[in-house]
Amino acid sequence: MTGREVSGMGGEPPKLAYWHLWTDDHGVSRHTRCELTDFKTGVLGPGDSPQWNDKLLDDGNAFLTVLPMGWRAGWHINETAKWIFILSGQWYVESMDGERVVIGPGEFSFGGDQGCKADAHGRVGHLSGQVGDVPCIQLIIQNNEPKAWVGARPGEFK
Repeated sequence: MTGREVSGMGGEPPKLAYWHLWTDDHGVSRHTRCELTDFKTGVLGPGDSPQWNDKLLDDGNAFLTVLPMGWRAGWHINETAKWIFILSGQWYVESMDGERVVIGPGEFSFGGDQGCKADAHGRVGHLSGQVGDVPCIQLIIQNNEPKAWVGARPGEFK
């Protein structure tokens, strides 16, 4: 299994393989093949498709999300500003102005729509969904200070 293969995408939590580089008791570096398995289901909002989340660290703000095939979420705002890195698969994000962007492996985006206000049709924030015939695996990084990146404008990150 490569680092991006996924198993258990049905009703069972996924298992994501990765290589762990570590130091043994004699000071020798070694590689061990491991699996991330602590995935829990979650939803962004009422009526949204469930997704799998693994927080990775108890005291950190980095986590993996697996969007199963067919995953969709209605209009919503990111709870906190975050970077979203696509490891495999694809997803789309549609903004309130109607632009739909498809983001794939090796690409990343910044989710900073916390200041949105509902339009005349009740839309607020963005729509999102999985694209294609493989699950979308995302690495999400949030700031330890939830308000730190809120309101960041394009080009602010250099």
